[in-house]
Amino acid sequence: MSTDINTEMTTPSTTQPGGSTPHYPPHPEPQHGLPEPKGIPTGVWLAVAILSIFLLAAIVYGLLSRAAAARHLEQTTKASSVPTISITHPAVLGMSSEIALPGNTQAYNDTPIYARTNGYLKQWFVDIGQHVKQGQLMAIIETPEVDEQLQVAQADLKSVQADLALANTTSERYQNLLKSDSVSKQETDVAVSGALAKQAAVDAAEANVRRLQQLQSFERVYAPFAGIVTVRNTDIGALIDSGSATTSSTAKELFRIAAIGKLRVYVAVPETYAPAIHDGGTAALTLDEYPGQEFTGTVVRNSSAIDQSSRTLNVEVDVENPDGKLLPGAYVFAHFKIPQQVRRLSVPANALLFRAEGLQVGVVRNGRVHLQRVTIGKDNGSTLEIATGLTAEDEIVLDPSDSLTEGQQVQIANTGTVTP
Repeated sequence: MSTDINTEMTTPSTTQPGGSTPHYPPHPEPQHGLPEPKGIPTGVWLAVAILSIFLLAAIVYGLLSRAAAARHLEQTTKASSVPTISITHPAVLGMSSEIALPGNTQAYNDTPIYARTNGYLKQWFVDIGQHVKQGQLMAIIETPEVDEQLQVAQADLKSVQADLALANTTSERYQNLLKSDSVSKQETDVAVSGALAKQAAVDAAEANVRRLQQLQSFERVYAPFAGIVTVRNTDIGALIDSGSATTSSTAKELFRIAAIGKLRVYVAVPETYAPAIHDGGTAALTLDEYPGQEFTGTVVRNSSAIDQSSRTLNVEVDVENPDGKLLPGAYVFAHFKIPQQVRRLSVPANALLFRAEGLQVGVVRNGRVHLQRVTIGKDNGSTLEIATGLTAEDEIVLDPSDSLTEGQQVQIANTGTVTP
């Protein structure tokens, strides 16, 4: 089979009519015939690079600014959570050979007067502010019930006395008859025993009469010692109950008498100065109502024990008061001489904390608060002298808040020193 294929159908003929070959211009070379592509100018690339750098710098600056703001906010929050305080240093008042401590005057004897019998007040003879002598009549009480009881007791006494006389006569008769064997021994013993029983009844009746007579004598109320009447709690016709005021009695005091010829002054001496106080020593007493005057007292006794709640020694100073110039219950300052000099520290009154643990002050150490317990030696009003608990180098918190706690971190605003 012939495999000749007419190529004219598949390949265009290159022969033009007339037998000539068509002429085509030569195909240009790609690298020579096409125009070269235009490149991006260098200035554009430089501008893009600069803009990129600026954009990156802005992003970095924004991130750093936000981080710095966050750190600043954290620091501000921490700083605001730490309270700011003002502190001061205790003032050194120098050396002193004398201490002045507060005390209260009391009457040497201060006694309530109660009734010892029941009845009604008939009359009273003294009133408040009146001086009385020992044994002076102060009031009379009517006791009708006691009077009647006494009459009954006296009648009973007469009755038993008559029975006793008869019993004694019978006993004597039986004893005489026994000698002649006119009566038996048994009958005689009964008669003698009866006489003894009647004697016992007479003794009991006499004791009852004496008791009622004693109660009747309490109708008159007398002053037990010389002094001044400070209280009168009764009036004419008032019902009088015997006894003293207790939970099981409704009795109340009729009068109160105070002996003010000599006064007692009780002073709480801080433990620091306790060894310097001795019985027999002297103390000068001053009062605000008598400026420039001093009253000399004598240390007569002390408790010989330190009170654990206040850490003080209770000391009694007696002062003579013949003209009654000093009054019981007055507030005084007792000035004691001490053998050795003691340095005193003073702090403002607004530095104290009053808590269940006792008097405290806030002391700043290493930026934190320590609550230090202190003992007051003298109260000067705006300032306080501290006996124990502080040193002159301590930093004391001024106007401490109630929320101040042990170990709390604080910031110090300023420092100062107390002016004595």
